[in-house]
Amino acid sequence: LVGEVLNVMKSLAGNGMTMVVVTHEMCFAAHVASRVGFLDEGRLIACVPPDEIFRKEPADARIRSFLQTYRERNVV
Repeated sequence: LVGEVLNVMKSLAGNGMTMVVVTHEMCFAAHVASRVGFLDEGRLIACVPPDEIFRKEPADARIRSFLQTYRERNVV
């Protein structure tokens, strides 16, 4: 079911639909999003293009820590 939903969302994004999506699916966010927001304790601490989160070293220590833990458990 998750895969089906992600495929529909990817199709909609490909057709230019603007969406705000909350997800822990990092691969999906990295490939589909034009901007990625990162919340920490209810505060938006980043809202940047995906490359600034996934390909470069994020400036924020909390984001670096989250991504390190995520990468240890998953393949991005």
